Amino acid sequence: MPPVTDFNDRTLSLGLARVSEAAAIACAPLIGRGDEKAADQAAVDAMRTQLNKLDIAGVVVIGEGERDEAPMLFIGEEVGTGKGPGVDIALDPLEGTTLTAKDMPNALAVIAMGPRGSMLHAPDVYMDKLAIGPGFKTGVVTLDMTPSERVSALAAAKGCSINDITVCVLERPRHEDMIAEIRSTGAAIRLITDGDVAGVMHCAEAARTGIDMYMGSGGAPEGVLAAAALKCMGGQIFGRLMFRNDDERGRATKAGITNFDRVYTRDDMVTGDVIFAATGVTDGSLLPGIKREPGFVTAETMLMRSKTGSVRLMRYRNPVA
Repeated sequence: MPPVTDFNDRTLSLGLARVSEAAAIACAPLIGRGDEKAADQAAVDAMRTQLNKLDIAGVVVIGEGERDEAPMLFIGEEVGTGKGPGVDIALDPLEGTTLTAKDMPNALAVIAMGPRGSMLHAPDVYMDKLAIGPGFKTGVVTLDMTPSERVSALAAAKGCSINDITVCVLERPRHEDMIAEIRSTGAAIRLITDGDVAGVMHCAEAARTGIDMYMGSGGAPEGVLAAAALKCMGGQIFGRLMFRNDDERGRATKAGITNFDRVYTRDDMVTGDVIFAATGVTDGSLLPGIKREPGFVTAETMLMRSKTGSVRLMRYRNPVA
C-alpha cells in the first residue's frame, strides 16, 4: 500500500489523546511535591515517547523552547515514526508547572496537531492577548480598545450588566494598571497564577466556568495553543507580539515574521483544521485532575476536532503496580 500522506484527523485523534494522557499521568506523582522542573521533565519524557509511536512525520512548531534551551521537544524537533502525514505540533507537556508543584487548580497536559504549515511558528516572546467565547460578531472587542471599553462592549453584546462580566487575568505586576481599570468598571476578575491556555479555554464555556473574557500578556507560544483550542471550541482570540529587545525581534525574524505590529486572529494563528487534546493534571474548572487510588490511576481528557466541532470527554483508567 502507498504511504499515508493526508492528514486524517479522525484516525489520529485517539492517538493524540494517548499523548496528553501519558504526560499527565507521568507527572502525577509529583503533584504537590514542590519540584516544578521534575514534574515538567516527567511530562516531557512521557509525551515525547508517546508521540514517537504515532505514524506521523511531525515537526514541533510550539514546544519547550529553542534547540539550545530544551533537550527534548524543542522547536523544530522531528517526532513520530516518519511514516505518516506531515504535521505541525504545538504542545505544552505541563501547562502549569507551578500549579502542579503546589497542587493548585487547572494544570493541564495539552497538545494540538494540524497539517504541515497550519500553525503560526510563534517565537518565544510575549504576546498581548484578548479572547472571548463563541456567538459574537467579529470585532465586538479588539486589542485597540482600552480594557474598560472591551468590558463595556462585551456586556452590551451579551445584553447584561457590566457587573455580570468576569475577566480572567494572569496575576503579574505588569498587569496592575489593567486590573485596576477593569475593576473600576464594576466587572469581576478571576486572577490566575499560571496556565493561560486554560484561562483562554475557560472563555469558550462561560456558562460552565464563569469566565467571559481573557486579557493580558503572556507567552506567544501559549497563544497559538489557545487559538488551536478555540478553533475547536469556538470563540475569538487576538494576539499581538511584544518585543523587549533586538534579540527577541531576531527570534521573530528567524521564525519568518516580518510585520512586528500585526494583530493575529484565531484563524491567522491556526489556518487549517486541527485536533486538540488536554488532560487534567490537577482538578480544574474544565477537567478533573489525575486520581490515584489503590491499584489504579484515572485520567480525564478533552479531545476535540475543529473539522466537526466535536468535543469528547474521555476517562482512562489503568491498573498500576
